Amino acid sequence: MEQTGQTNLFDLHLDQSSINYLNEAARWCRFLSIIGFIYCGLMVIFGIFFGTIMTMMMPAMGNETAVLSGVAGGLLGVGVIVVSLVLFFPAYFLFSFSSKMRRAIRTNDQPVLSESLKNLKSFFKFQGILVIIGLSFYILIFIAGMIGAMVGRH
Repeated sequence: MEQTGQTNLFDLHLDQSSINYLNEAARWCRFLSIIGFIYCGLMVIFGIFFGTIMTMMMPAMGNETAVLSGVAGGLLGVGVIVVSLVLFFPAYFLFSFSSKMRRAIRTNDQPVLSESLKNLKSFFKFQGILVIIGLSFYILIFIAGMIGAMVGRH
């Protein structure tokens, strides 16, 4: 059986209830993406000022400790900014899905519908990769803890 460039799975069509569900999902995704953008912006602001705040709070601890805490605060601030940039992409994919889905429903445009679903796929793929990375870190921390416990007993 030969595959053509366009797959037609039982001639699927969107009925009115499916359109309503997609429209409601698009509205919720728009809300979540805007919250995600706000969260990323607040994280960037926090990351920028974190090193400065740490440096200003530590002079009472002595010169060496204040310098080290300032450097550590600066590194943590850069880390927070990097994390906020990573979290920007899921919010962007959700926003793109939402905007394109609402436009596709409004104009009955199949290519825009496909683009919106592509953004939704990208969102879930990105989230899945983040979950895999997070689980990998948990496994590594568990293994390191077990090794530390065994070394500590001896």
